[in-house]
Amino acid sequence: MDEFDVVIVGAGPVGLLLACELGLAHCSVLVLEREPDPGSPWRAEPLGRRGLSAASAEAFYRRGLLPVLRKASGAPDDVRAAFDAELPPRQIGHFAGLVLDPARVEFADLPYYLPSPALHSMMVSLAALESVLTERAVALGVQIRRGTAVSALDQDDERVLVRAGESAYAARWAVGCDGGRSVVRKLAGFEFVGTEPQFTGYVALADIADPARLDEGIINRTETGVYLRLAANGHIGMMDFDGGAFDRTQQLTRDHLQEVLRRVSGTDVTLNAVHFASSFTDRAMQTTTYRQGRVLLAGDAAHIHSPLGGQGLNLGIGDAMNLGWKLAATVHGTAPAGLLDTYTAERHPIGAAVLDWSRAQVAILRPDPIAGALRGVIGDLLATADGTTYGFERSSGASIRYDLGGTHPMIGRSAPDFRFDDDTRLGDLTHDGRGVLLDFGADPSLRTAVAAWSNRIRYVAATPCDDLGVGAVLIRPDGFVAWAGERDAAAFESAAAHWFSAA
Repeated sequence: MDEFDVVIVGAGPVGLLLACELGLAHCSVLVLEREPDPGSPWRAEPLGRRGLSAASAEAFYRRGLLPVLRKASGAPDDVRAAFDAELPPRQIGHFAGLVLDPARVEFADLPYYLPSPALHSMMVSLAALESVLTERAVALGVQIRRGTAVSALDQDDERVLVRAGESAYAARWAVGCDGGRSVVRKLAGFEFVGTEPQFTGYVALADIADPARLDEGIINRTETGVYLRLAANGHIGMMDFDGGAFDRTQQLTRDHLQEVLRRVSGTDVTLNAVHFASSFTDRAMQTTTYRQGRVLLAGDAAHIHSPLGGQGLNLGIGDAMNLGWKLAATVHGTAPAGLLDTYTAERHPIGAAVLDWSRAQVAILRPDPIAGALRGVIGDLLATADGTTYGFERSSGASIRYDLGGTHPMIGRSAPDFRFDDDTRLGDLTHDGRGVLLDFGADPSLRTAVAAWSNRIRYVAATPCDDLGVGAVLIRPDGFVAWAGERDAAAFESAAAHWFSAA
């Protein structure tokens, strides 16, 4: 029987990124994927097109993967020059189709803001993203086995036994990254709670006989529903407020899709042919915990919601970055007591907030006068500088702050991308997945103190272009600030022991 430190179920972006984080920390990792072939029209352009939030782009930037991901996605290669010139992002998203204008965002008012390539918009296909992460994972020694569906899972105090087909795999830990209908979640007995759907959604790639009958735009709200004409190539979406009545076991026929599209668009548009189609709902559910014994969940396996605003992928990327270093430290026996439990404590509230963000968008899209009135008010608020900035903070991840204790307001936030006088940046120093101690005064006592953690914390004495009023900053492997303040060796040692265990 093969044995691993961690078995991950699901080779989507979340599972692959988690595998990369664990591989970077020298854990033995096996990824099991049900689908035999990673190539799928649902993962390639245009159906697989997704937007990365600033927080997600930042995660790839910190691991040195942003340039290769931009290249794989066909994105323009002018980002470094753009953020060096402190140009605003070209796009920052929308709220239920209400587009947020980047020119209205008060970036200088964001908490501990410094220009970063992560602030610039980026569209990727799932195929490109998974290709980059697969190559990275394999290079780090991760094993990936496709066409392997998990059928059983048993755990005791020492290990987890995962059965897939005729094979069984033993691991010290197992993580379900296997999507909204997660087999791991069901087998491990996680409680999944939330709210029932308001609509049935559809996405399709079709030949439209008369596309001019459909308005272009992110979201077109009518008196009978919502539709999206996403591209001239026939990529369309629909929201039919039927309480989620369409049964996914039913076949999605051209006639059914045409009927729904005509109803929600208020036109007699004709679909000549449908090449690919799928349905979904806005059911918003979340597990009550992200850990049951030696089994953990990340991504859609832990939380599902409507795709409005494109938060699902980004929420899962945040889960993977938060969990990876904590699980690796636990595997290696260097984790302080309770470190793995902070995964649920930190990420569950973020997931709950995203579910509410999604529910709020559904509420103002309903085809009734009350929702229409509310949408008008929300639209006016989002059109202001404060409203746009708030929307950007929520959708980009800039508002995330974990409750890590401590008195400095930078603690618990994603670390600013400090730029140093030699033109390096914090993002250039985090590729190896270790923590980082930034010492802005080359304090001898800090240099001496950090030596005991040198295999887990990188010490950097440098002069920043803007120190944001702090003398030293301790940054966790996931890029969040564990401690900040004056150069105080005793305070650093306390924070290091709390997050990285005793030296």
